[in-house]
Amino acid sequence: MRIQWKNRTFVADMKRLCVYLCLLLVSLQLSALTPDSVAVDTAKVARVAVDTVNKPLKPRFLYNVDVAVWFDNREYRGPWQDDQTLFAVRLSPEIGVGVTDRQGGSHRVIAGLHYIQPMGGNWKDLRFHPTVFYQYAYKGFRMHLGAVPYKHFIRPLPDFLRYDSIAYAHPNIQGALIQYQSRHGYVEAMCDWRGLQRPDQREMFRITVDGEYAYQGFFRYGVGGIAQLNHKANHADPTPREGVCDDAYAAPFATIDFAPPTPLDTLSLRAFYVYGFQRQRRDNQLRQPQGFLLEFSINWRWIGAKNTFWYGGNLMPFYATYRSDLNQGDPFYQSRLYNRTDFYLYIVRKAFVNCYFSWNMHYVPESGLMHQQQVIAVFSLDGLHGKGRLRALFEK
Repeated sequence: MRIQWKNRTFVADMKRLCVYLCLLLVSLQLSALTPDSVAVDTAKVARVAVDTVNKPLKPRFLYNVDVAVWFDNREYRGPWQDDQTLFAVRLSPEIGVGVTDRQGGSHRVIAGLHYIQPMGGNWKDLRFHPTVFYQYAYKGFRMHLGAVPYKHFIRPLPDFLRYDSIAYAHPNIQGALIQYQSRHGYVEAMCDWRGLQRPDQREMFRITVDGEYAYQGFFRYGVGGIAQLNHKANHADPTPREGVCDDAYAAPFATIDFAPPTPLDTLSLRAFYVYGFQRQRRDNQLRQPQGFLLEFSINWRWIGAKNTFWYGGNLMPFYATYRSDLNQGDPFYQSRLYNRTDFYLYIVRKAFVNCYFSWNMHYVPESGLMHQQQVIAVFSLDGLHGKGRLRALFEK
């Protein structure tokens, strides 16, 4: 016999009442335990936070080996340059230590050297350049202090500021390199203290600032500029004073890259206006050359071409007297008109090795058309763990 109560069975009502009582007891028990549990968890979190603050930073051992080989045959004629062949290998081992701070900043101390062996040379022809620098990196900001390899530049300096022969023989700057980079562009500044003042050596340094702001639309548009102050001072006493020389440039530019909507890797045009300030203080000589520089680059996979055209005044009016001690750029820029066309072919192009052959044609009115052949290979051990493609020794 089943007892009905308000159209429900008595058994069902009793089951529901039991469930309600159980839930009430469980709730009371949890409320009684909650304060202690929270206190325990809070204390645990506090201990973890203290341990994190007091925990020492863990250093990392760093190492890398770079190798660069160049064969550069120059079939030049005067007056600005002579024919020659440069053939050498450069070995650049590095070791260091790095830590990451609690804010995410990376700190590195790197030491190494560049060993340069000219092919066909002997022990007297060997060259050693020490590399020692501190690097700090946080998000888009980087700072290098010391003897810093040029490979850390965001963009290599143009030819009128850095001659390829100097790039071979002097792979480091000595001073500071400060950079900031984002998706909209970059800015980098360097101070290269090139000469320690001694009785047999003049004090020399140069400062450069390079930057670009870019906008990505249907094409990639950019504006920017490069400025340099290059200073050649006197010898130390007792050598007689010889006068101070200044070598300064300001070069705003505009650029456009048509490659993004095409299958090409690069299809860019960059136009400079270059203003120079060249002064020899001893004789109160001042030259202010200026002109226009146009760069065109095209690249598709493993082949490419680059053309550089200069028209203007002699950018290096004192080069005949002071040579590369004063002017660090390509001597061809002494001509009022200069055109260089590079046709290049990548032999190997991977994340850890870059090897290409380049046939370069130079034209100046004083000498006509001249040729240069280059085979340049660069290897980096760091690239074995990287992605993308290793950058060439020059901007190709």
